[in-house]
Amino acid sequence: MSHILSLAAELIAQGKPCAMVTVIRTSGSVPRREGSKMLVGPNAEVLAGTIGGGEMESRALKAGASAIHTGKASTLSVDLIDPASGDAGVCGGTVEMFVEPLMLAPTLLIIGAGHVGKALVHLAKWCGLRVVLMDDRAELCTPDIAPGADAYLPGPLSEKLSEVHLTANTCVALVTRGYPLDVNVLPVLLASPAKYIGVIGSKRRWATAKAALLAQGVNEADLARVHAPIGLEIGAETPEEIAVSIVAEIVAALRLLSSS
Repeated sequence: MSHILSLAAELIAQGKPCAMVTVIRTSGSVPRREGSKMLVGPNAEVLAGTIGGGEMESRALKAGASAIHTGKASTLSVDLIDPASGDAGVCGGTVEMFVEPLMLAPTLLIIGAGHVGKALVHLAKWCGLRVVLMDDRAELCTPDIAPGADAYLPGPLSEKLSEVHLTANTCVALVTRGYPLDVNVLPVLLASPAKYIGVIGSKRRWATAKAALLAQGVNEADLARVHAPIGLEIGAETPEEIAVSIVAEIVAALRLLSSS
């Protein structure tokens, strides 16, 4: 068991989410007993351990991947009696498992390393978020220019976005220098389970971006997820004040909306 727990801690330290499946209750004849564990990756793959193999394990892997994407724990009960009735095997017993996502601190993906992006890195990190900074201008997306982020992804936005694992524990702040950049990445972001997506700029800028996205076939209901203009209305003017308004809105999304 110790190697499973060590690997889980290592993955979390690397910013890679995973899920732990633990057998918590059994009856009858079953392949593994209470306390057996399996570590699951986001693509429903076994990272370590086993809870018995076969169809039962396959169902547990799917439940683990779902827990990673939703951020919610669950229990899974599997009968091993009659496959003709949809059971997972013929051992003769029942297995109940606890499926727990081992999530990172909420991640804030900041797209745009300008003045506001730089201020956001500092404030979001101070508030305990895991911070990833992305910009197509490599010279700005560095620890020297914007210190404090956990990861830097300089380069073409669409290419770098594919390297980010977007989950229900992810918030995204689009603080780019122009709406064409937003239009380029928003379809991918809207197809993800990200908790929060905010776009900087005036109402007119957002209206222009929204029209372009609708013309591309993006659904109106999906666009309703976007917070634009980004941040709470507090009369912010400086990059630091704007960062305060953005982080406040993100905290509300993470805390208030999660409990509602």
